[in-house]
Amino acid sequence: MCGRFVLDTAAAQAVAALGAETVSDVLEDDPVLSRPRYNICPTQTVPVVRAGEEGREGVPMRWGFLPHWYKTPTDGPLLINARSETVAEKPAFRAACRERRCLIPASGFYEWRASDPKPKTPFYFHAAQAPLFAFAGIWQRWSAEGHEPVETCAILTCDANDAMRPIHHRLPVVIHEESHGLWLGEEGKGAARLMRAVPDDYFAMHEVDRAVSSNRSTGPQLIEPVEGRA
Repeated sequence: MCGRFVLDTAAAQAVAALGAETVSDVLEDDPVLSRPRYNICPTQTVPVVRAGEEGREGVPMRWGFLPHWYKTPTDGPLLINARSETVAEKPAFRAACRERRCLIPASGFYEWRASDPKPKTPFYFHAAQAPLFAFAGIWQRWSAEGHEPVETCAILTCDANDAMRPIHHRLPVVIHEESHGLWLGEEGKGAARLMRAVPDDYFAMHEVDRAVSSNRSTGPQLIEPVEGRA
């Protein structure tokens, strides 16, 4: 599961770091996307890198995949994640998994300890050796009568590794830099083998304040360790 994440750099800078050769004006100019974001929530706009006809493109997308049969954005479940074990088979996702894979840049993400009684304890996960990494994503262009077309995306998840398992049973799929081309379809077939958990030592983690559970909380203090606060 991945329900909230962080991108602590401007969107245009993040997609460029993932090899985008062209960058949407929206990512460059939007006042929200052009600054760090510490609590990105479902249905918000996120930067995405995909393969284009003239190289990699950095574009904005709605986080929340909309299958083509939805008549409205709320016509069914909010699909922010797709399970790697079934993504190639599910009617909502299988065409996108085959033809429309993407990279979603992130600095970290939050997960809540599933075994806790409510309110659950949130933890922040970030790559131990890198300031930026890429979630495995799939995307879909959605349109319906009475609605403006919108490009939408979902983050793939897999079974948790040993480090994550005490917190949650699912883990976002991360695509390492050397595999970006394969995931985007630039290097032929074989992307299915990339849908696996990162090593146990890939992510560092620490407990954070429960304020992150509110989508109104947005500041950099959200990623600070609880024990490190005055």
